[in-house]
Amino acid sequence: MHCSLNLVTKGRLGHGVPAGRRPGRSGPARLVALAIVAPLIGGCGLLGGLRGSRLVAPQSMTVTSPDFRADVPLPVQYTCLGGGLSPPLYWSGLRQRPKSFAVVVDDAQAPITPYVYWIVFDISPSTTDIAQNRLPTGARVAKNSAGNAGYDAPCPHGESAHEYRFTVYALNAWLRLPDGAGLRTTWSAIARHVIGVGRLTVRAG
Repeated sequence: MHCSLNLVTKGRLGHGVPAGRRPGRSGPARLVALAIVAPLIGGCGLLGGLRGSRLVAPQSMTVTSPDFRADVPLPVQYTCLGGGLSPPLYWSGLRQRPKSFAVVVDDAQAPITPYVYWIVFDISPSTTDIAQNRLPTGARVAKNSAGNAGYDAPCPHGESAHEYRFTVYALNAWLRLPDGAGLRTTWSAIARHVIGVGRLTVRAG
């Protein structure tokens, strides 16, 4: 499924968090977090949009998974209700060879704050897939919204379904950030180097 290249989107990042699953924010800390995040939402789900990138209209890519499609629910093994495994993804269709790839998983319909489950970066330009619950050789992982460097499995609950977005970014540089780099730092670095975008969106809950 191709990612829309519209630079202004109505989708919200985020996550419906069951009570006790993750620490919440309150008071001034919550207001600071919202003040930082609010202007960053837009542009194919990229925090910071594409305002910081050199290309206004990145190329479109196709992102697929052998285990799910846009018209079927996210399999339970990739959620907190199952094994919490990171899913396999494939990407193709980019016309020019990038310097690296990054993969981001987020929630398009969170009710409160943006929520990012997974950021993998510095993926080799010769790589075209991520295997189930494994990282490509040399790839690194940034902190997610839970503050952990890893895949934070979505935890769908409640009456409304959530849309989970699996987005692949082609970049014109290696980010060369350390494992466990901060969420905002990594997003900003991705935004500066995007040359291609592809997305698979799937519902769960």
